[in-house]
Amino acid sequence: MINIPEKTLQDLEFSTVLQQVSELCVTPLGHARALEITPFTTKEELQVALQLVDEYLSSFHNDNRIPNHGFDTITKELKLLKIENTFLEIHSLKKIVSISLTCNEIVKFLKKFQEYYPKLHDFAFYIEVTTEIIEKVDANVDRFGDIKDDASALLYEIRQSINKLKGKINGSFTSALNTYHQLEYLDDIRESVVENKRVLAVKAMYRRKVKGAIMGSSKTGSIVYIEPEATLRHTRELNNLEFEEAEEIVRILKNLTGFIRPFLPLLEKYQEFLIAIDVIAAKAKYARSMDAILPEINENRTLFIRDAYHPLLLLNNKAKKEKTFPQTIELKQDSRIIVISGPNAGGKSITLKTVGLLQVMLQSGMLIPVHERSSVCLFDRILSDIGDNQSIENHLSTYSYRLKQMNFFLKKCNKNTLFLIDEFGTGSDPELGGALAETFLEEFYHREAFGIITTHYSNLKLLANELPFMENANMLFDEKSLEPIYKLIIGNAGSSFTFEVAQKNGIPFSLINRSKKKIERGKVRFDATIAKLQKERSKLEKTGQSLKENEKKKLAEADKLEEINAKVQKKLENYQELYDSNQRLVYLGTKVNDLAEKFFDNKQKKQLMAELFKLVQIENSKRKKVTVKQKKAKKQKETQVKQEVEKKVEVIREKKKEAKKKAIVPDKPKAILKVGDRVRMEDGRAVGTIDKMEKNKAVVNYGIFTTNVSISMLELVEAVKK
Repeated sequence: MINIPEKTLQDLEFSTVLQQVSELCVTPLGHARALEITPFTTKEELQVALQLVDEYLSSFHNDNRIPNHGFDTITKELKLLKIENTFLEIHSLKKIVSISLTCNEIVKFLKKFQEYYPKLHDFAFYIEVTTEIIEKVDANVDRFGDIKDDASALLYEIRQSINKLKGKINGSFTSALNTYHQLEYLDDIRESVVENKRVLAVKAMYRRKVKGAIMGSSKTGSIVYIEPEATLRHTRELNNLEFEEAEEIVRILKNLTGFIRPFLPLLEKYQEFLIAIDVIAAKAKYARSMDAILPEINENRTLFIRDAYHPLLLLNNKAKKEKTFPQTIELKQDSRIIVISGPNAGGKSITLKTVGLLQVMLQSGMLIPVHERSSVCLFDRILSDIGDNQSIENHLSTYSYRLKQMNFFLKKCNKNTLFLIDEFGTGSDPELGGALAETFLEEFYHREAFGIITTHYSNLKLLANELPFMENANMLFDEKSLEPIYKLIIGNAGSSFTFEVAQKNGIPFSLINRSKKKIERGKVRFDATIAKLQKERSKLEKTGQSLKENEKKKLAEADKLEEINAKVQKKLENYQELYDSNQRLVYLGTKVNDLAEKFFDNKQKKQLMAELFKLVQIENSKRKKVTVKQKKAKKQKETQVKQEVEKKVEVIREKKKEAKKKAIVPDKPKAILKVGDRVRMEDGRAVGTIDKMEKNKAVVNYGIFTTNVSISMLELVEAVKK
């Protein structure tokens, strides 16, 4: 049975969280219910509540948004339905129809999307979907909120009579108006309306000559308002009919109320269901505002919250656009209690409150702002002693109050308890208070309770160092500026930096030195050692961060080089394709040239066509069928590569020209070329061998093809060996 004291909820400012959640409700009843949220008493109920909120939160991130659940409160109507012979007004019937429609829509939606929202579907499964109330009310009440003419035969008859009578009233009034107007008894305005009745505007001097009932006069008294006698008779009859109409409407409303009365339990369920949905939706909206999640809930008594944020601090800093520092804490069987030490204003209390508030929120069915790999367990009790609890009403000092709290802790603390104590042992003589605090801590330890305490007492730090299932922790401080870094480090105790902070705040060094001499040398050395360790830890933390940043930079540079390498590789492939394509074209050109020379010599047209056709067939056998789109893309790519190559070749040529201009080198005599010499074309790279020479031309063999080139365009690479 889970039982979390009210004192713990106050210490952890749980009411502020509830206030923020309630503001996200869309109905007054939901708002009030949210303020009454308390931790669940059973694990089964809690797990269902958490899953409901988690499913509702998921609806914000998919296309299947849960329908609107807003409704008008029907509490007054439900009370009236419990009283016999009462009837509901039309606006009350409209509210009941509205709440029925809303419930039906949500229940049908959850049934349709059961796969997405299984727990919400189960939650709504027991809500009956019925259209009887809606159909019955709609049959009697129109969309403007009036009882329909055909709601009953009598009402229809009465309204028909009323309409006829209104016609007679208008006719008789018009007749009187025309008559008295011709006699010039009426004022220029001729008529007016008094008490919702048409009246004649009679000049005061003629009022005795006009038969009827005087309904009033103008402010000046120059006009008297008279209802004509002929109209009066019909008006009395109309009043009687309107009275009968009102009676018939009441009778119809009583019938409608009587029809709805058996549905009272269902309507109570409807309202209760929508209030619950409103609170679930508010919890989901609150979770969304701080990126909260449902962590894993384990059964092996391990509390591991990674990157945990204090909800109130997080939302407050978000509003101010300031950074919030997360904390990571783990409590398990072999490290059940953590003793946090260090100077004030370093974040010790916030860390302690973060753990407590997140645990209370979770056990109240709310999602919490932690990393998705966090894992939590549930506690039967969460006990806290946070802040200055001096009681003026009870004339108790801070220390007396805290002793009273410790007595309560001793009665309730067991292995299923999480205790949170801020500034443990303060309020009394440091030596005596520290000794008593140590004894209490030992007792909590032996009872296998889980807990987090903050302290300045060295003996508690030593105790945490000596006991196997207790750990020291400290909040990191910058070793130079002594500014807090707001990061919890498990494993080492924290120094209070008493003398360092004093020195930073301008206290003369001589006074600090005298203070050091007044206390035990061992204690100063112990505190100094802890301070030194903290400074070293801070340095290591900074070095670690620096290494991580460098590693990120190196990885980014490596990615960049990889990208450049890929681009270069792609360009090389494109150039190779272009080169191969050009080489093939050169080979084809040479073949065609040879065929042309052969035809020039023998004039054999058939042989020429046969060899040309054979050459085309060989080339076509190498081609693959491609679509027009692919062909266009390939052509575009080739053109792009050619343009790029031409640009680069142009640049290279320009550079060579400039280099030639700069270099003053005497022209070398042109080498005399012979058959067998290895040669290349000027500004070319491919090297071939001269097969034969005729006149001023040479046949150069490049291996895969031969070509006729002018001797003047060739330069010697290697002369033939004799």
